[in-house]
Amino acid sequence: PRPRLYPCHKTQDSLLSSASGYNKYRGILNWCVVMLVLSNARLFLENLLKHGILVDPIQVVSLFLNDPYRWPAACLVIVANVFVLVALYTERQLSKGSFSERLGFLVHAINMGVLITFPAAVVLLLPSVTPVGGASALSIYTILFLKLYSYKDVNLWCRELSSIKVKKLSRSLSCPSQQHWSGGDCKVSYPGNLTIRDMYYFVFAPTLCYELNFPRSPSVRVGFLLRRLCEMLFFTQVLVALAQQWMVPIIRSSMKPLEVPNHLLWLMFFYWFFHSSMNFTAELLRFGDRQFYNDWWNSETVTYFWQNWNIPVHKWCLRHFYKPLLRRGFSKKVSQSAVFFLSAFFHEYLVSVPLRMFRLWAFMGMMAQIPLAWFVGRFLRGNYGNAAVWISIIIGQPFAVLMYVHDYYVLHHRQEVDGL
Repeated sequence: PRPRLYPCHKTQDSLLSSASGYNKYRGILNWCVVMLVLSNARLFLENLLKHGILVDPIQVVSLFLNDPYRWPAACLVIVANVFVLVALYTERQLSKGSFSERLGFLVHAINMGVLITFPAAVVLLLPSVTPVGGASALSIYTILFLKLYSYKDVNLWCRELSSIKVKKLSRSLSCPSQQHWSGGDCKVSYPGNLTIRDMYYFVFAPTLCYELNFPRSPSVRVGFLLRRLCEMLFFTQVLVALAQQWMVPIIRSSMKPLEVPNHLLWLMFFYWFFHSSMNFTAELLRFGDRQFYNDWWNSETVTYFWQNWNIPVHKWCLRHFYKPLLRRGFSKKVSQSAVFFLSAFFHEYLVSVPLRMFRLWAFMGMMAQIPLAWFVGRFLRGNYGNAAVWISIIIGQPFAVLMYVHDYYVLHHRQEVDGL
């Protein structure tokens, strides 16, 4: 046979070169996870040897209740139904013309003003409300405030469109014409949406932005639902165990940095809430829009991170706050700063009020994102920008929240801290 040279070389880049276009790094990701588990396993063993087993389910219950016969936070959540019914009643009166637009606006303003101030006053003035119970109740009230604001806006848009006799209402404005979903669910149009059932579906739906007709999934997938439920139960136990076994001793000793345990708990909480819990709720309600987060971990700018890590809040801010400010003539920079200011207010509200301490760490942490976003967007690109975003996540506002917890322990357990 004729001899052949069998060439084995060709022009090509190394896999780790950016020019190669290679992007399959799952093996490296698995290696990072293994190294993370091994390194933290050592810390876990040291913690067990030094402190023993600190996990106590009874303490978890005491975080929510001081007295097992008094449930102030749960009562606050039940009272929240009053504000929901007031908003629904107001919209019904507006749809019939019984209320003028000015009177309806006034009723909504009073309702939502009391919605924010009433639970804060109860938490501050009632000693039986624990910090965790108060934070949980205030979180629900904050979510409800954003939902009712969206509910008010969308119904106002529908009335404005009805007044100019628009027959085919835009889907983007949440006022579609009569037709049917492929799954057989009938669409509604204004004012047919002003029902108890529609209102409470929106209250429990995993979204902050109201629509007359939400996208719906064909059916409830039982297997998917059970997987999300198991994840919720598993991560709930892991979060509680790590907080008791790892975080509490560090905070009480006031000697070690909090970045690593705080960051791990924050990541676990993100998965538990934004993936497991919200998908569980969406599946149960057949809520079709499951984009609760985007690839924020690839963020190369601070702005991209805040736009993609919490999609429901981002959609609400964009639809009901940022764009209305632009339509009123404000510049983009002023509108963006106003969005950060609003977010800073609610972060401070959800931390300072339950702890009954006002340190402004959360507020300043959020407002510091404005110059940080400008700096990263102006001077850093690509991997450097992504690294800057990760650093800001690790030592930024989540750490500021823990500074409140640290101050709380110092103020309320001073003798115990001095004795360590």
